Amino acid sequence: MKTHHYKTEISWTGNLGKGTADYTSYKRDHVVTINGKSDPINMASDPAFRGDPTRYNPEELLVISLSSCHMLWYLHLCAINDIIVTTYEDAAEGTMEEISNGGGRFTSVTLHPKITIANVDKVDLAFSLHEKAHELCFIANSCNFPIHHQPNISIEDE
Repeated sequence: MKTHHYKTEISWTGNLGKGTADYTSYKRDHVVTINGKSDPINMASDPAFRGDPTRYNPEELLVISLSSCHMLWYLHLCAINDIIVTTYEDAAEGTMEEISNGGGRFTSVTLHPKITIANVDKVDLAFSLHEKAHELCFIANSCNFPIHHQPNISIEDE
């Protein structure tokens, strides 16, 4: 069995001079860097938790990770099944609930892939490959909440 390892670095940039002296004395800003990548990812907590709304938050990145992994598997499956995908977009949505101890958990994520294919004769197969992509997705297989997909497939020049 192959094992893959991923390394990232995180640096808190939200010290306003008093550190974490109290809940309102610091910003939730931080920067994520992945070795060898050119651009850092500027992050903060969700605005509901005093984060900067112009920065990415961990919850958004979880949803985008699911969307991205599903898309990459789907494109692969289409390629090996001779389905020509010409466009792929997704407007994924995630729902998280807070629990009584102040923590929380995701309760679901729904992917809304909008795909254009060139093969009118392969629409049914194109739809069915979403289930296979879900089964193979590394990120989806690591989650303990339901991940739904509601694909919309159209034919090029339709």
